[in-house]
Amino acid sequence: MPHIDPHVHCRDWSEDYKATIKSTVELAAKKGIIAVFDMPNTNPPIVSKKLAERRLRLAASEGVLEPYYLYAGITKDEKQIREVAGLASKNRKVVGLKMFAGKSVGDLAIADEEGQKMVYETLAEAGYEGIVAVHCEKEKYFDMNRWDPEKPYTWNLARPPRAELESVKDQIRFASNAGFNGTLHIAHVSTPEAVAEIDKARRRLNITCGATPHHLLLSTNEMHGYNGLAYKVNPPLRDEKTRRGLMSCLKKSMIDWIETDNAPHTRAEKTKPPYMSGIQSLKLYGRLLDTLYGVGLDESSVYMLTYANIVERFGMEKRGNFGI
Repeated sequence: MPHIDPHVHCRDWSEDYKATIKSTVELAAKKGIIAVFDMPNTNPPIVSKKLAERRLRLAASEGVLEPYYLYAGITKDEKQIREVAGLASKNRKVVGLKMFAGKSVGDLAIADEEGQKMVYETLAEAGYEGIVAVHCEKEKYFDMNRWDPEKPYTWNLARPPRAELESVKDQIRFASNAGFNGTLHIAHVSTPEAVAEIDKARRRLNITCGATPHHLLLSTNEMHGYNGLAYKVNPPLRDEKTRRGLMSCLKKSMIDWIETDNAPHTRAEKTKPPYMSGIQSLKLYGRLLDTLYGVGLDESSVYMLTYANIVERFGMEKRGNFGI
């Protein structure tokens, strides 16, 4: 059974000491994954046709262009948004656009509501009908005073579930009001409440969501131990009740696909300031598949979650030289 991972973070350019496109593709291949989609919050970020083409040339030079695809990042510059929208519409290797509706890793955050509204309005005016993947965490609901690196589980308190839920509501409202005709994809959902909001919006909007192995398998319980900082991610791991609720949503077919959000950092970057967020979730991929079969999903359901839904939504077969 083939698989696709539509959300990874390769670290080439100034951070290639963490991982490269080639090492990420090779690790994915060991898990049965035949294609990966790279996120644009690199250093420098992939926010132009020139940088996207430079990235693809790098993949070609490493001999892994065929299984490699990428997102282009969105900024608050209308001209830039139009440029990358045109790029994603024309270049088969650019699968969509990515917006960070809140601070994560890198400098691509558009935290203010007016900026986010402008993004959807600009894309609607440009006639963009592709994918916009969004990292949803509303900074208004962050409480960073609750974050204590000596108690890593407090990351869930500093960036609480409400921050994700309210951002998801915002994106649905902004996209609907703007008349956005593409697909709004909510990346790495971490709570059943957010999934329920997304599911409700399907009646009026092209909307999808993905869940990661770490949010489906792990909880804040892991962050109480000696190695707790290793599990610091954005959005955070949630408590065990929330984790179980998210898995229940997956079993009910309320989540469209699995995406690893594989994001490697060095141990020093994880355990010392600034305590980087990210986990090598590709290493959990096999464990997640075993778990899905263990909770009663059949091969057909797993095939939809790890391949078929992604191929259909991204139009992968139209991108040429793809698949098995």
